[in-house]
Amino acid sequence: MKKLNQLIGLLNDELALFLSIALGIFLFILFFQPFQLVRFDFDNRLIFVSGLGAIVFLFMFLVRIALPWLLQKNHQGDSDTVVPSFMGGFIILILSSVAFAFYLRYVGSVSISFYVMFKVVLICLAPAVILGIFDTYKELKRQNESLIKEKKSLQKQLGKYEDDYLNKSIEFFSENSAEKLSLPIADVAFIKSADNYVEIVYKESDIFKKKLIRNTLKNIEQQIRQYSNFIRCHRICIVNLHYIEKLDSDYSNHWLTIRGYNEQIPVSRQYLLKLKESL
Repeated sequence: MKKLNQLIGLLNDELALFLSIALGIFLFILFFQPFQLVRFDFDNRLIFVSGLGAIVFLFMFLVRIALPWLLQKNHQGDSDTVVPSFMGGFIILILSSVAFAFYLRYVGSVSISFYVMFKVVLICLAPAVILGIFDTYKELKRQNESLIKEKKSLQKQLGKYEDDYLNKSIEFFSENSAEKLSLPIADVAFIKSADNYVEIVYKESDIFKKKLIRNTLKNIEQQIRQYSNFIRCHRICIVNLHYIEKLDSDYSNHWLTIRGYNEQIPVSRQYLLKLKESL
């Protein structure tokens, strides 16, 4: 019962498309009369042409619905066994063309020539092309929906990041905790070791300023380790990723350019790979 419901569900998904294509084939052959159906009156011609439309519908159903359903059934629902779209279209083209030729010859008494077969193939090519376009549209739509979901997720993460980090303040303590400097995380550009002090470079009113605190860079790194936007780039420097404009190098040296700051920040090979992954 479950498999039968699955088959009905698959048919419902594409029934309207199949009927539209079959109806299009029916109307095209009826009005443009690519085949000489001299032995039929109008009513019988309608029935005969309906048979051509039914052939197209039948093979679309068999290839697009019944065959994948049987393959999934025999392989316990493994979706990898489903016939690819281009292969399904090719099979529909071949089977429909052969069936058209037999139907025209033995039911419609139409002489089968190269020209007639050429027209048969062109007509049977239409469903394959339409189905291919439809599958491409569905795949692009699915990818677009996936990208929209991913974009919303990233926007949500970015919003959370801004709320959790950029809008908060960070406190830097001296080695003996006698001195404290509180700054918004978004304003801290980088931190450098300066002998027995650390030099904190931050931005205030679009102007870079410096503040010395007596401490080691290792201790400061421990204080700010919870903030992922700070990364060690050298044994003497920690930098805020949001201030990095670009990473440059020559034959043996690497350095960072800070946005709006005229001093280059050294990068050692020890931290180069991790820095590249973070940019």
